[in-house]
Amino acid sequence: MHVMIAQAQKIVEASRAKAEALNTQMCIALVDSGGNLKAFYRMDDAWVGSIDISQKKAKTALFFGMMTGQIGQLSHPNGPLYGIEHSNDGLITFPGGIPIVDDGGVMIGAVGVSGSTFENDHAVAEAGVRAVGQIELPEHPWRT
Repeated sequence: MHVMIAQAQKIVEASRAKAEALNTQMCIALVDSGGNLKAFYRMDDAWVGSIDISQKKAKTALFFGMMTGQIGQLSHPNGPLYGIEHSNDGLITFPGGIPIVDDGGVMIGAVGVSGSTFENDHAVAEAGVRAVGQIELPEHPWRT
């Protein structure tokens, strides 16, 4: 199963509302379980550079089944994943990307958000994912 367009719309709307509450402009990207862009929303005045970053955060979260901030903790110099950001046509390993996992533990997609501080990016992505389900991830989420 993939993230459905109705779910994608809920995620975008919840993310946009959280960004507005934080008084920031964001780019919000959703990918399906294959890493293909499902939905994208660029708020007025959001940075152009955040378009690519939000999409790469979503793909990074999906490819590795974990939040991008977690991958960042593993990819620092001397970390076990140092240099990983150079794989897969470029990954983003700082907060703002979160996998979307259904009630059965199947990863159905991911959201990526960019445009503010790492903390705000993560909070906006989290608000989006919570609009359709849980944020707690199984140790190794299954992929469709």
